[in-house]
Amino acid sequence: MNADRAAHTVIDSPIGPLTLVSVDGVLSGIYMVEHRHQPNPATFGDRDTAGFDEATTQLAEYFDGRRTDFTVPLAARGTPFQKRVWDALRTIPYGDTWTYGQLADSLGTPTAVRAVAAANGRNPISIIIPCHRVIGSNGSLTGYAGGLDRKRFLLEREAERAGLRLSR
Repeated sequence: MNADRAAHTVIDSPIGPLTLVSVDGVLSGIYMVEHRHQPNPATFGDRDTAGFDEATTQLAEYFDGRRTDFTVPLAARGTPFQKRVWDALRTIPYGDTWTYGQLADSLGTPTAVRAVAAANGRNPISIIIPCHRVIGSNGSLTGYAGGLDRKRFLLEREAERAGLRLSR
């Protein structure tokens, strides 16, 4: 692909259509229908299925319960702090949940819970960077860019596949 060439494709999933976006051939976004904090779709580039095979395969394996970790290369665009939060999200084990406080603690910024929550909400690569695994301090399912029904579905599916019981 040419420098800064954006492209996108739309795939089906159990939580509805997912728009996958790449920049220079590297996955840079996964957005759900009615996704909060989604960039202007005009920035997604041309619709083109080329270059999305690995991401599509890994997502299908995840939804089928055959994949618990993703290896597809990522190029999430954000501030250095946001990228630190998104990297930390990838350390939350499949089938597990952390609170925003635990996520802030893992970054060595225990008083930055609100900033961590804001960065979590701006995660551009949903599912693969598992922001859905972050919950409120009381165990409640708090906001999710794709909606709480999708968050609940993802958490329940992961807990079931991991042999755990989601008590929320």
